[in-house]
Amino acid sequence: MAAYGSDHFHNDFTFYYTAARIGVTHGWQSIYDLGLQQSELDAIGSRIRIAELARYISPPPLAWLALPFTLLPYPLAYLLWSALLLAALAGTWYLAAPGAGRARLIHLVAALAWLPVIYALQLGQPGLFVALGVAGSYALLRSNRQFLSGLALGVIVLKPQLGFLLPIALLAGGRYRAVAGAAVGIGLLLLASAVNVGPHGIAAYAQRLSFAADVPVNRQLTIALVIGGLAAARLVQGAIAVWALALAYRLRKQSSEWMFVLAILGGLLATPYLHLDDLVMLGLAVWLYLRIPGRPRWSWAFVLALVIAAEGIPEWGPLPLIAGEIAALLLLSVAALSHQADDAEHHKAVDAVAISSRDGRRLR
Repeated sequence: MAAYGSDHFHNDFTFYYTAARIGVTHGWQSIYDLGLQQSELDAIGSRIRIAELARYISPPPLAWLALPFTLLPYPLAYLLWSALLLAALAGTWYLAAPGAGRARLIHLVAALAWLPVIYALQLGQPGLFVALGVAGSYALLRSNRQFLSGLALGVIVLKPQLGFLLPIALLAGGRYRAVAGAAVGIGLLLLASAVNVGPHGIAAYAQRLSFAADVPVNRQLTIALVIGGLAAARLVQGAIAVWALALAYRLRKQSSEWMFVLAILGGLLATPYLHLDDLVMLGLAVWLYLRIPGRPRWSWAFVLALVIAAEGIPEWGPLPLIAGEIAALLLLSVAALSHQADDAEHHKAVDAVAISSRDGRRLR
């Protein structure tokens, strides 16, 4: 609350707000112009200077989303945006949290007290909107509304690194109508973005992304921290993404929670760009995992340790979290192989019964 009361400007919503103002006054092709960004920051009295982590580098749809808020004075716009983020958190909890009654309410309270969520709220980050869209996609898939489930994943364009594996995981899992929905939702938003900012805006956006990829702080929570060389890290991250998708394929006949958990966890390990507030997606993956039927009883202790590792990043750094994410993927791999072995035994048993029945008919 101190952050909200003392300074409304030092957050990322400031840049979404200014980008929207630039789009209206100077044309959307100019939203990545750093000079114009500085002018708008000065115009709203932010006293923020453009720096390597202080600039608008998000896709155009995030600026579109902030556009209605430019009709309001900035402090009021920030508070309203924050209220919507809280609503997104509540919606994500409603759609994805496990348990019932008091136990389910504990999950909401815990989420509100979890550092990545607190940080995401203070910064005004859209990760909570992405989490809500992914939770909605999960709920729609469970109710067998596949196309709408895929369509809900269009929200990924607000922050692609948080869910880029999800449409591919749906493909690996054989949810083809959901893949079609995702292709329509994401494809239309990408096409509209390209038309909106034009070739000049696309080129400027590519430059901003290239610059961000070279900023060391953007990689501090990724596996690049322990790999060393950037090229080697990219190879490992690519391999992790492929492995997570292979596991989703192996578990395609299991409950839909598996696909979402693997895609989120694999994506967090494979992304080249991650901050503390982005770990709200890890919280969503934890909720979805705890909904998996037949999971080991002890697994709640492991996911609690993972949540604590994220909470303690300011104290002990990111290594415990990265190790925990890798361990989680390995445990999910063991579970996937176990499911395969169980399925093989089941098919053998069915075949044995069929053979026995057939032989019995022959004897008669």
